[in-house]
Amino acid sequence: MLSQRTIEKVLTAAVETGGDFAELFLEDKTSNSLTMIGGMIEKAISGRDFGLGIRIFKGHFSIYAYTNDVTEDNLIKVARSAAQAIIGQKEDIIMDLRKSIIKNAHEIKIMPSSISKKQKINWMRRAHEAAIGYDPVITQTNLVFADSVQNVLIANSEGVYVEDIRSRNRMAISAMATRANEKETGFVGPGYFGGLEYMNELNIETYAREAARSAKTILDAKFAPSGKFPVVIDNGFGGVLFHEACGHGLEATSVAYKTSVFSDQLEQQVASPLVTAYDDGTMTNSWGSLNIDDEGMPTQRNLLIENGILKGYLIDKLGGRKMGMAPTGSSRRESYRYAPTSRMNNTYIDAGKSTPEEIIASTEFGIYAKYMGGGSVNTATGDYNFNVREGYVIRNGKIAEAIKGATLIGNGMDTLKKIDMVGNNLKHEIGMCGSMSGTVPVTVGQPMLRVADLTVGGRKEE
Repeated sequence: MLSQRTIEKVLTAAVETGGDFAELFLEDKTSNSLTMIGGMIEKAISGRDFGLGIRIFKGHFSIYAYTNDVTEDNLIKVARSAAQAIIGQKEDIIMDLRKSIIKNAHEIKIMPSSISKKQKINWMRRAHEAAIGYDPVITQTNLVFADSVQNVLIANSEGVYVEDIRSRNRMAISAMATRANEKETGFVGPGYFGGLEYMNELNIETYAREAARSAKTILDAKFAPSGKFPVVIDNGFGGVLFHEACGHGLEATSVAYKTSVFSDQLEQQVASPLVTAYDDGTMTNSWGSLNIDDEGMPTQRNLLIENGILKGYLIDKLGGRKMGMAPTGSSRRESYRYAPTSRMNNTYIDAGKSTPEEIIASTEFGIYAKYMGGGSVNTATGDYNFNVREGYVIRNGKIAEAIKGATLIGNGMDTLKKIDMVGNNLKHEIGMCGSMSGTVPVTVGQPMLRVADLTVGGRKEE
């Protein structure tokens, strides 16, 4: 993608004014997406994103610049221009790039470019027909099929020189249920880090019918009660609460600046003894996985919480400098237009020993959150609120009527400490996460778990 000689020249130019570290991130990404509404293709987009980012450090200070003109003369010009923001004595840095060969742990058997648009449209049409045929109350579908292949080259003044290829594909399925003036939507969005062989194995109709079932259930649901109740959060999508309310607070982005409730809490109890949590960037073909992070470091399985005790953070190179701690292979960015920073990959609460049946049966009255929706969190305090997209009341140890409009309101660390049952049915689900380095693919996960009491915002008093 670039010659080693050019890379060395650009890195040398970047530290001319006294920088103590320089890095290049070259990206060549092709993307395709198809949008189908009501069984008809409405939009087809193909594109290519190509460019290079240059980052320079001086102690805890960093400067970032990017360009899509990767000729040698221009790259040296951009590097020198960025370096003007750093004032200091030039350091004696010898460029000794040693190319590493990365083994792809996430096999790509079928490249997206080898599959025709016709075949992709056929997959989407199968999903549409399964969803629309689920029940007459389903009146509309909206589907997006997207795939991308990203080639990256990462090199820095410490000798890192590595290339990687990343392929992802996803089918997002929305089904709308309508009755009179009421409309509700169900959603599923399976995806894969690897080739399109995944689509040959995916049970498209099952996913589509699940979106339809959820939409119909929400349409028929009553409004949620408000108050303080035990809340059972189901596996899979339930992990978004840990991701948002706690995971972001464990990133060096906030920890290094002391703006996280988890700052200076290592080896302290921050959760129930039943809670053990990881962020694992190595999970085979998982949506949030990578061979190497966006600083060229191999990803790893990072223990965050063990039996309720905080054991680690997610740390990028700059955050590591500020914290005096080693990076954890957790540096990510949306594209070359963004400087990388600490981010989650596949974040989850590990399985416990209770069965889902035991958790429900031991709850006399409470709320069962099957699917979580969006929300917001203050990482400095850990305070959050999240919507329950599909929920139910638990009565006498049994799942009863469906409810909608419920909001879970609490504090991340307080909620972790109130978890009193953890299921044995760990499940992962995929999504996208936005932060200061852009939007990146992530996986959230957990088994079913119960929070002893949690404030629920609803439309009626129980």
